[in-house]
Amino acid sequence: MAPVLEIKGLSKRFKDFSLKDINLSLCSGYIMGFIGPNGAGKSTTIKLIMNLIKKDEGEIKIFGMDNIKNEQEVKNRIGFVLDENYFYEELTVEEMRWVLAPAYKDWNENTFQKYLKEFQLPPKKKIKELSKGMKMKFSLAIALSHNADLLIMDEPTSGLDPLVRSELLDILSEVIQDENKAVFFSTHITSDLDKIADFITMINQGEIILSMPKDDILNNYGIVKGGRELLNSDSRNSFIGIKENKFGFEGLTKDRKQAKKIFGDKVVIEKPTLEDVMLYYVRGNHNV
Repeated sequence: MAPVLEIKGLSKRFKDFSLKDINLSLCSGYIMGFIGPNGAGKSTTIKLIMNLIKKDEGEIKIFGMDNIKNEQEVKNRIGFVLDENYFYEELTVEEMRWVLAPAYKDWNENTFQKYLKEFQLPPKKKIKELSKGMKMKFSLAIALSHNADLLIMDEPTSGLDPLVRSELLDILSEVIQDENKAVFFSTHITSDLDKIADFITMINQGEIILSMPKDDILNNYGIVKGGRELLNSDSRNSFIGIKENKFGFEGLTKDRKQAKKIFGDKVVIEKPTLEDVMLYYVRGNHNV
C-alpha cells in the first residue's frame, strides 16, 4: 500500500534554525504522533507539507502526488486543524460554513449538519463567542465534511481542558476506524498520544530522533533505576540519557531485556511513558 504521506530528505534553512534531512512515512488507517519540544521543528515541517513555506531540499508526496505540482488536488483531500482559530470572528458558524464549503469539491452538507449536532455547535453563534474547545470542534467538523483522507493537526489539544481533550481524542479514534483515512497529529502533550497513536515520530533541533510503532517504544524501552556504583563507562553507553543524584541514577534504555542482562536484580526496570522517552532524548545526561 502506498503511503498517504511520504517525506524524503526534507530540509529547510533559516537564519537561526535548520530542518535537516526529514524522512517519515504514514499509511491509511493509522495515527502518527509527531512529538518534540517547542521549537523542535514540528510546525515548520507541517508548513512545508502544506506548501505554506518553500523547502530547500527534499520530496513531499501526499496520496502519491507531489505536494507542490498537485497542490490543489492534494489540499482538497486534506483536513487541516490548527491550535489557533483563523476564521472570520464576526461571522456565525453558519455563515463561516458558506464561506468555506465552496472551496472543496467534495463538500457534504449532510455530514456537516451531522457534526454540528454531534458536537453541539450553535449555528447562529458568532465565531468570536465560541470557546476554544468549540472552535476546535468547528475546525474538525469542516475537515470531516469535505471527506478528507488525511487530517493534519498542529497542537489541536493545546489549551483545552481535560474533558474537551478526551472528547476530541474519542472523535479521532472514531474517524480512524475508516481505514482509508490517516491522521498526522503534532503535539507536545504526549499523554494524548499514549491513548490513540499507532506510530511516533520524534523531532528535536530540526532532526528526526526516532520514527517507529508506539507499541515497540513502550514495550522495548525502559526506565532503569539503581545505585550510582553500578555505572561505569560501559554501562553508561547502554543509556540514551541518565539522571543522577546522590542517592542513585535513573536512565532510559532502548532495550529492557539487555538492561536486565547487564544489571540483573540490582536495578528496578519500569515501562516508560512517551513523555519519559522525549525528555530523556532531549535532555540527555544531567545531574540533579
